[in-house]
Amino acid sequence: MPKMTRETLFKPKAKPAENKTDAIYRAAKAIIDHDAALRDAKTARLREARLAKETAAPAKPSLSRK
Repeated sequence: MPKMTRETLFKPKAKPAENKTDAIYRAAKAIIDHDAALRDAKTARLREARLAKETAAPAKPSLSRK
């Protein structure tokens, strides 16, 4: 039989407010991380498309008069 101490008999309980706060924080962090990943993927895709377009068609010289 294990030795009975205060730690084995009475387990500390977390406050419900802390648990709810942690759950909200984790959910918000997951949403923010997901949005950031989507934004980074879109930026990379657009950058590749722009670079492909620039290499396919050389830039026209500007005809601005000074």
